[in-house]
Amino acid sequence: MRYVSTRGNPEQRRFCDILLEGLAPDGGLYLPTSYPQISADQLQAWRLIYAEQGYAQLAFEILSLYIDDIPPADLLAMCQKTYTKEIFGTAAITPLRPLEAGVFVLALSNGPTLAFKDMAMQLLGHLFEYELARRGEELNILGATSGDTGSAAEYAMRGKQGVRVFMTSPHGRMSPFQQAQMFSLQDTNIHNIAIEGVFDDCQDIVKAVSGDHDFKRKYHIGTVNSINWARLLAQVVYYFAGYFQATTQPGQRVSFTVPSGNFGNVCAGHVARCMGLPIEKLVVATNENDVLDVFFKTGVYRVRSSDQTHETSSPSMDISKASNFERFVLDLLQGDAQRVRRLFQDDLQREGQFDLSLDPLFQQAKQGLGFVSGRSTHADRLRTIQDTHRRFAQIIDTHTADGLKVAREHLQADVPMVVLETALPIKFADTITQALGHAPPCPPAFADLPQRPQRVTVMSPDVASVKAYIRKHCEIGA
Repeated sequence: MRYVSTRGNPEQRRFCDILLEGLAPDGGLYLPTSYPQISADQLQAWRLIYAEQGYAQLAFEILSLYIDDIPPADLLAMCQKTYTKEIFGTAAITPLRPLEAGVFVLALSNGPTLAFKDMAMQLLGHLFEYELARRGEELNILGATSGDTGSAAEYAMRGKQGVRVFMTSPHGRMSPFQQAQMFSLQDTNIHNIAIEGVFDDCQDIVKAVSGDHDFKRKYHIGTVNSINWARLLAQVVYYFAGYFQATTQPGQRVSFTVPSGNFGNVCAGHVARCMGLPIEKLVVATNENDVLDVFFKTGVYRVRSSDQTHETSSPSMDISKASNFERFVLDLLQGDAQRVRRLFQDDLQREGQFDLSLDPLFQQAKQGLGFVSGRSTHADRLRTIQDTHRRFAQIIDTHTADGLKVAREHLQADVPMVVLETALPIKFADTITQALGHAPPCPPAFADLPQRPQRVTVMSPDVASVKAYIRKHCEIGA
């Protein structure tokens, strides 16, 4: 298996090279040269493997199709070390629970930081440590988080040999629980940088540093954001696991609704469908920052500035530049990397938008790729949380509420709708309390979280300042 840039760089790379690299040298994102195709017989074989041997074995089967430069026994061992009841709280790893007829929630938030990001990040921690030891190298991970990626990455990488984490986040724009999860970590290889801006400012800094090839090479800069293909690949697995739980018959179709900000989570579903998973619809659910909803309805992709990005009660989706969207657009344009480069490197930079509304490929892809979308507001979130608690005695977080609200707009008879859970409700306790009149339950391991000492450095949204901080801590070895 070889990987190439979405922007046309002709160099083909192997998995472990792009694992440590992040962005391609031309600023694009890596994708495999082709998606492995899964036959109906293979899908049924995987159904049996999942039923009899569990999630870790299913993960190994899928990952093996994309990773051929790690010995199979080593890859299997990492999957088995990652996907355990001890780490994810249940042997099922991602149990499916029913709501009303035909609607299900796929529980993805049982990991160490109570968010779906753990599903990939826990595996990435082992992959990074393994490959760095094999090469005798170190890696300085530079990331950007709107809430959950940061804590998931830090908990996965804390104490890992040869790895430092420099995580940027928008100052004061995450929930108190999310902030405390990150800033309370005292491990010497973990560094939190709060940027005075919004998530998109953080993401722009990560891309700018990654684009400085001399700095990136000298300080061994890598990334754990969903621009890293390995993370997206690990997320593909739970679409298959969700499908097997929601269906009983070969070839039966399922739809998935995904709360979406940076497009990584739903892009993994797109990859699963391209492999042959029988997905009827992929439903993109946004909050008030509805750049993606606007695109799927109109064909116009227009990014927004920091002051145009709303601060909402589903803060992990307060994103107006969806990094992973570039991977989907390459597939939408049938692999035309030069056009993707013009759209993202030229049109988007110069005009702040691009328009595919009149392109026949957009209309064809809208039908053939089965994407639909919807938007949810704060009032919608409150109503959905209240309704779910009243009717089903379940408490859902604000982002999952966005997903459930939009999912109900796209139901089809005889097609199960699976809503991807994004986090446990305790991470957004203020809004849950507003909706229900009481706080959600807190896992015992986090009962004292508000009282833990915190460590964070606040900075202006300045690339040079972040570089200086990284340089300083790399040179002193901390």
